[in-house]
Order: sequence, then C-alpha cells, then structure tokens
Amino acid sequence: TYFSQFKGYYFTGDGATRDEDGYFWVTGRVDDVLNVSGHRLGSAEIESALVEHTSVAEAAVVACPHDIKGQGIYAYVTVKNGVATNDDLKRQLYDLVSEKIGKIARPDVIHWAPGLPKTRSGKIMRRILRKIAEGVYDNLGDISTLADPSVVEKLIEDKKRFHS
Repeated sequence: TYFSQFKGYYFTGDGATRDEDGYFWVTGRVDDVLNVSGHRLGSAEIESALVEHTSVAEAAVVACPHDIKGQGIYAYVTVKNGVATNDDLKRQLYDLVSEKIGKIARPDVIHWAPGLPKTRSGKIMRRILRKIAEGVYDNLGDISTLADPSVVEKLIEDKKRFHS
C-alpha cells in the first residue's frame, strides 16, 4: 500500500527533484528499473543526470538488449532550441552521467530526439521508446492518444539511419 513503504508517509512511486528556486520537477517512476550487468539502475536517475546539462531540454531512458550486459541503456535526448547535436555533446553527456552516478550508468546509446512520444496529457509513452530501441517498428500498439504521432516516425527513421 501507499503508506507501507515509508511509515507515516504517502509514497506514490514517483521521483522528483527540487530546483534552486524551490520548484519540484517530476522525473518519473522510481520503480522503472534497468538491470545492467546485475546493477539495478533507475531510469529517472539517469534522466535527471542528463537534463542537468544546460543544452538538454528533456531525456527519456529505456532498456535495450545488450549481448554482454543483458540490458543496455538507451537514452533519447532532446536538446534545447538552437543547440547543435554532435559527438562533443555526446561525450559531455556520457561524462556527466559517469560523474553523477558512475560508469555503469553511462548510456550505451544516445539518440538525438526531436521530441518524445507523449500523450495529450504529457505522459511519455515508454513502451514505444522501448520497442524502437529494440528495433521493433511495427506493432507499436495504440498510438492514437499521442499528441504528435509524427515524432514516432522520426524516431524510427533516425534509429534505422544512425543506430541500427
């Protein structure tokens, strides 16, 4: 139940950070866990590290198949308007995650995303991101609730071109 994990506190399972102005930013579910080489890593923790970079607008992390580690880390990263995506920025993001969390949390893939597939209410559709990361492009399920379905087409196109 919601009160059993932390006695006297209501626990929703959502993670959040508080910025320097005192505002809270919901980072995602704390129970969304990746198992990388036997290490349990929260996707929200990795996403939070990525968005600490001044060039990053938002990020979403999902598991992807990995021959050695079992699950790898696939990061979809949307940069702020006017920011160029390049290998130097990727290196900075890899280093930032390694510094904040540890090398085990370093993404295996950073996929520059023009946007993330979200419902009209703003919820990121992680099941779609997982399938794209796995190279599954058909049978994505119901995408009628997406605010902008064209984002999915662009992510698939970029995956085929740059990350296959």
